Amino acid sequence: MRRAAVVQDTAVVTSGLASRRKVPDMTAYLCPPAVIHGEHAVKTSEIVAEVSARHPQAAWAPRIGSIAAGTGIESRGWMLPLESAVAPGRGGALRGAGTGPAQQALLREGFSQQDVDRVIASLEALPTAQTVQERTAPAWEAVQAYGERAARGALQAAGLDASDVDCLITSHSTTPALPGLDVTLADRLPLRDDVMLLPATQWACIAGTRSLALAADLVAADPDRVVLVVISEALSTTYQSADDTLESLIVRLLFADTAVAAVVTGRPRPQALLRLDSAWHHTLPGTRDLHRLETRADGTHFVMDRRGPRAVQQTVTAMWDWLAERYREDPGSWHPDVLLAHPGGTRVLEYMEQTMPDTWPSGLLDHSRASYTSGNRGGAAVFDILRRAQDAGRQKPGDRAVLYAAAPGLTATALEGEWL
Repeated sequence: MRRAAVVQDTAVVTSGLASRRKVPDMTAYLCPPAVIHGEHAVKTSEIVAEVSARHPQAAWAPRIGSIAAGTGIESRGWMLPLESAVAPGRGGALRGAGTGPAQQALLREGFSQQDVDRVIASLEALPTAQTVQERTAPAWEAVQAYGERAARGALQAAGLDASDVDCLITSHSTTPALPGLDVTLADRLPLRDDVMLLPATQWACIAGTRSLALAADLVAADPDRVVLVVISEALSTTYQSADDTLESLIVRLLFADTAVAAVVTGRPRPQALLRLDSAWHHTLPGTRDLHRLETRADGTHFVMDRRGPRAVQQTVTAMWDWLAERYREDPGSWHPDVLLAHPGGTRVLEYMEQTMPDTWPSGLLDHSRASYTSGNRGGAAVFDILRRAQDAGRQKPGDRAVLYAAAPGLTATALEGEWL
């Protein structure tokens, strides 16, 4: 059953108005996003085959087919091919052993040079896991290239040039680098040398909503500002072949690589598709260990906890309360016309549908569900969902939109606005 009364009754009479429009807390204009999907299609069947061959004795091995089918994902786009994620490291099991202490130790034990060379060659030929550098370096190159493509697409969609940008906000969580994506784009686009650069590498799944909230604050301080947001995520770098936990299997099945970008302005533009009116932030204390990214010798690992989705549900409930308070003077007739949500998975989408008021229209989360059918895009997800809503062409001027995302922390950000 849906939550019957998310928006509570109020004694306030609206002076005969059937629907009272809420005065915006802020005014920012969002231009159409550019979305660049990973160009390498990786089928779920390919992942299942690779994992099954590598971990035939895993406790979940007999159920891998049903687990994969349960994701609803048949294929996802990666910036690099699957072969690059599962390839062995280039160093061998005994890197440099032919000229190192191992060789000297064997010679001291009485082995002939010929025997030593044969043993060392065999050891060096043994496959090893890729190092952090081997996993991250090519992904970082792809993140920069994809981010540049998305940035150029967003500027074109807004009818602007790189020289018009006053501030750049960037995010990329799985390929840490210093300097980061912000400096790369400042050089490659190129941007003016007085542009404010704001990198946010740890926003992860809330990068889409939180970057828009920050951009709205920036243009509120100076309505003539032009803010460019770029999020480029190579989440496939968390694909760790050696891990044999159920959680690791799910991570390998879920993630996709995507770069997105959009322009936010303080003044109306003919290209703008959404006006942002208010923002909301929420963080659950004591939940930072539920989902996290860890860097180990063989690269980055995304660690999931089964308690995560239930905790994320608490942020959804808090968001409903925020909307209820925001529209407390119009509890009976207000509702969003589109809900662009990235709560991390379909389980929380189901919870959102179950707990929204009965009077709200059905299908509010259709675009969110469609995005998940080709993978979890992390911080790029909300822009992808927004693009899907735009391409569907069902929204009309005046329709209300809510954008929501939750991320490891657990932390959430939502925005509310109006379709233009």
